[in-house]
Amino acid sequence: MFGPKTHCVVVVGAQWGDEGKGKIVDVLAERADLVVRYQGGANAGHTVHTGAGEFVLHQIPSGILQGAVCIVGNGVVLDPETLLTELDALTSRGVRTEHKLYVSDRAHLTLPYHKLLDRAREQREKIGTTGQGIGPAYEDKYGRRGVRVGDLRNLERATALVCARAHAANEFLGLLGSSERADPAAHAALLARLAPRLLPLAVDAGRVVWEALERGEAVLLEGAQGALLDVDHGTYPYVTSSHTTAGGAAVGAGIGPTAIDAVLGVVKAYTTRVGNGPLPTEAEPALAERIRDLGDEFGATTGRPRRCGWFDAVVVRYAVRVNGLTGLAVTKLDVLGAFPEIPVCVGYRSEGEPLDAMSADVERLARVEPVYEVLPGWQQALGQARRLADLPPAARAYLDRLQDLAHAPIRYVSVGTHRDQIIEVT
Repeated sequence: MFGPKTHCVVVVGAQWGDEGKGKIVDVLAERADLVVRYQGGANAGHTVHTGAGEFVLHQIPSGILQGAVCIVGNGVVLDPETLLTELDALTSRGVRTEHKLYVSDRAHLTLPYHKLLDRAREQREKIGTTGQGIGPAYEDKYGRRGVRVGDLRNLERATALVCARAHAANEFLGLLGSSERADPAAHAALLARLAPRLLPLAVDAGRVVWEALERGEAVLLEGAQGALLDVDHGTYPYVTSSHTTAGGAAVGAGIGPTAIDAVLGVVKAYTTRVGNGPLPTEAEPALAERIRDLGDEFGATTGRPRRCGWFDAVVVRYAVRVNGLTGLAVTKLDVLGAFPEIPVCVGYRSEGEPLDAMSADVERLARVEPVYEVLPGWQQALGQARRLADLPPAARAYLDRLQDLAHAPIRYVSVGTHRDQIIEVT
């Protein structure tokens, strides 16, 4: 993706998250100088398989495993305990992190009282959140009552604000019917413990990214979740609390939109979703369980089983439009090798009428009837393929059809979990 005229690339999920962005970022990061995570929080889980084993990262950009300099951008709600735990775990496994990881001093903190509020609300509203405090942290941010990394430079003031917020959270927890309460003193002690480790990592992230681009360096902007979970463009209210689409990359990294040269959308060769909300191509239970077992479809953050179904071209076409995708990376093509025939959703029918676009009405979307085109399977392993020519004809035909339906070219194809099981389409 990087070249003489392509210095800044965004990687986004083009379905409901869990598309394999961690692996694709890891592959691209080999050629990147700087990798920036631009939104979300510890609710994301990016899994990368290397020669040293499996790594699951929730806050630190996946590019750290390739030796790139990594930044947690201002658009992220940062769980400082998770960040430092991950940092220590990487160091213990021999991954170099010194002078390789920085955080924006404008990034807002996710604190224990946010998690208590998240869990209490989920009990009432059943949205399907991870319980990591992401929604309440973004609420505090946009309500102008949040605490940012840079605020820890004045620890007395930050502590007073956090203790006040903990007391307010306890009042709300009572209204929500929860018996759990936040401990203001424990929050104060947490800030005192974290500040000495977090502040040395704090930078003006937007300026760092801008200066890297001015030097002609390769910058990769890493998103979390997927386009259909975007707070504006996703299946609201069954969405996350941030802008997962490419438009959020410029804001969340602290640069202007004209700095972005390309946007790569990551899609599975089928479709999955965690939590509640519409999933038009969801397979019947026995078939969904087979896909889940073959693809190891369990959440990296929660361990919850993912709902599984066939590729939905309506969803991906929509993601191409709202992200301005310039290319696609198709993951888990190898999982479909077990099926003699593979349905692909090419459109919907709603109340007897054709529907070829996403509806903002989730109740209508939950009732649509997917229109399938059935393609022949290939029923053989793909893990050794490193070129398109190595794939069986039926697998190449499947990719060609996905590309045509999505209206975007395929740039990468993943045929296994390991970083070398990748095909770059030239």
